[in-house]
Amino acid sequence: MHISGDRVFALIVLILVVGGAGIFLSAALGLLARENVSLSHIAITQLLLGLVPGVLALIVVRFMPQKLLERGILPYYIFAVLLTCAVFIPGLGQTTGGATRWIDLGPVTIQPAEFLKIAVVLMFALYLSRLKDKIRDPRYGLLAYGVIVGIPAAILLAQPNTSTVLILGATTFALYFLAGARIRDFAVLGIIALIVVGGLLATRPYLMNRVETFINPASDGLGQGYQIQQSLIAIGSGGIMGRGFGQSVQKFNYLPEPVGDSVFAVFGEEFGFIGAVLLVLLFTAFAARGFTIASQAKDAFGSYAVTGLTLLITLSAFMNIGAMLGVMPLTGLPLPFVSHGGTALLSALISVGVILNIASQRGRKRTKA
Repeated sequence: MHISGDRVFALIVLILVVGGAGIFLSAALGLLARENVSLSHIAITQLLLGLVPGVLALIVVRFMPQKLLERGILPYYIFAVLLTCAVFIPGLGQTTGGATRWIDLGPVTIQPAEFLKIAVVLMFALYLSRLKDKIRDPRYGLLAYGVIVGIPAAILLAQPNTSTVLILGATTFALYFLAGARIRDFAVLGIIALIVVGGLLATRPYLMNRVETFINPASDGLGQGYQIQQSLIAIGSGGIMGRGFGQSVQKFNYLPEPVGDSVFAVFGEEFGFIGAVLLVLLFTAFAARGFTIASQAKDAFGSYAVTGLTLLITLSAFMNIGAMLGVMPLTGLPLPFVSHGGTALLSALISVGVILNIASQRGRKRTKA
């Protein structure tokens, strides 16, 4: 057993975290040309709310006894659900851009949905590992899915936070499949998902606008299509080798959210096609190693948990990159380990801690409590 839990996976994460910090700092320079934006505040919150506590949490979770980890999942799940509901409390929740997703703590804000994602995946993984052969019974399978996943999803949709629901739905759907659920249950979930998506598109115009922009990004180049147009210009101007670190032009005045949703566009402009491919390959390696750890886990909980947490991070990464390349609709999802958002970075590092914890248990026999 290695102290790291898994040297290859730990190395991949280290490259992503260190490289992500460099990309973030370069993208943040673009904020210097913008009014009413504090570069120092953004950098400090990323460090003090995300990186430092994230690394500490990773270490604590990595060396936590797995039995203790499992026993803490239900309390953590309940806490995460209640914390996410707290965004609706007047004076505590913060509304930005028509969405109420943050809790205002004065100098900083936190986004509870990032913790809720982990909680739902771990809770569902724990439930599936204890369910055994009852998964094909709708009372234990489909109904439980509706409670464990459905309630948090409804809270997130009320914020609204559609992108997180998509990631969470895809991840738990995959876990449900791996657990051996019946095709009939997948059909039921598929029908429900189509009804929900149809209802959202009909009642939330901004979602339909994103779909229309994806289909025809040039239709409103100064409005709905502005971000994708500027993103493609940035990535295209990077060419094969890129302009060089810190040399992006688009990040200064043209590219919306250069440290947020659009950070991959800044990276593509500075490091070009070769850099973009290497970053995609790095996230692919993250996924491949994560799934390898899941396949070697000593028990069903470890397998489901690592698979779910790996999917949460990699799906978010590829959906962000796909949106910036125009091959997917804009989702607002951050690029893990890179985009601005202390809570997102903290939650990603907690997820890594859980994965390394389970990786360290490979080859050990499970003892009864």
